[in-house]
Amino acid sequence: MHSIAQYQEFIAQYAAKQLLVKEPKALYEPVSYIMGLGGKRLRPVLTLLAAELFEANYQDALPAALAVEVFHNFSLVHDDIMDAAPLRRGHETVHEKWDVNTGILSGDAMLIMAYRYFESYEPQVFYTLVQLFSQTALEVCEGQQWDVDFENRDDVTQPEYLKMIEYKTAVLVATALKMGAIIANTSAHNAQLLYDFGLNLGLAFQLQDDYLDAFGNPETFGKQVGGDIIENKKTYLYLKAMEYAEPTDKMQLAQLFSIQPTDNTDKIESVKRLFDHSGASKATQDAIEMYTQKALQLVEELPLDASKKALLIAFAQNLMHRTV
Repeated sequence: MHSIAQYQEFIAQYAAKQLLVKEPKALYEPVSYIMGLGGKRLRPVLTLLAAELFEANYQDALPAALAVEVFHNFSLVHDDIMDAAPLRRGHETVHEKWDVNTGILSGDAMLIMAYRYFESYEPQVFYTLVQLFSQTALEVCEGQQWDVDFENRDDVTQPEYLKMIEYKTAVLVATALKMGAIIANTSAHNAQLLYDFGLNLGLAFQLQDDYLDAFGNPETFGKQVGGDIIENKKTYLYLKAMEYAEPTDKMQLAQLFSIQPTDNTDKIESVKRLFDHSGASKATQDAIEMYTQKALQLVEELPLDASKKALLIAFAQNLMHRTV
């Protein structure tokens, strides 16, 4: 087994060899740019880690890991266009650095590139990986559409929101782990346990992302703090605030989420105060802890030695306490 930092380096080195800028440069330079911004590389790390948990060589999992990472970044490029986001990982988004048309086309190319990385696997493994990947990719799109739909709805429920983030975020984390298990040729039961572990970890991750969007440090978060508030997104924080807040605070929150002022500073601060005062901030942190603990319980069911379980547990705990 290797450390998380080593897996991150393996991915970076492999990606640098695979993602070379070629003609037409206007298509491939944005791909190199977004991939070069790095990020946590959570998903491909999990693919390599999962493969080695079941005695496969991490090198065998590199193509699938890169497929997951390229797909994830493709979705970010298009999400940033849809959200009109100015920053990604502390840098200009692709559509800001170039233009919207470039972001759309380069993103399309990334989706196609992701599928090509599976071509190095033998037929049965290829089929299993692509079948899982296609289902996941469609679920991610469904989750993104629900996310957009919810911006114009005032009746979003907490179960609906949790299903949305499961599809938009958690399924890709789960799939990254299951791909490593498939490549290692472990049992379907073990692969499903890893998938379920990843699903709960992904839910905790997205809820933490929601929390940091409002309360994160702009110097470490890497994105515009308060972006969800500016976009009037009905996040878990918002839904919990609407559940717990006093009637007058609910009215104020609903009013704040119906406007888009030129200067959002006051709006962001007012909404954050309502999140804190209502108890929504604490409830969100409790939910992050709950899903993390669910993930950790699944680790105990895996037929792994204590050192391997400890690596998964440490990964989950570090993710829960992140600030970026």
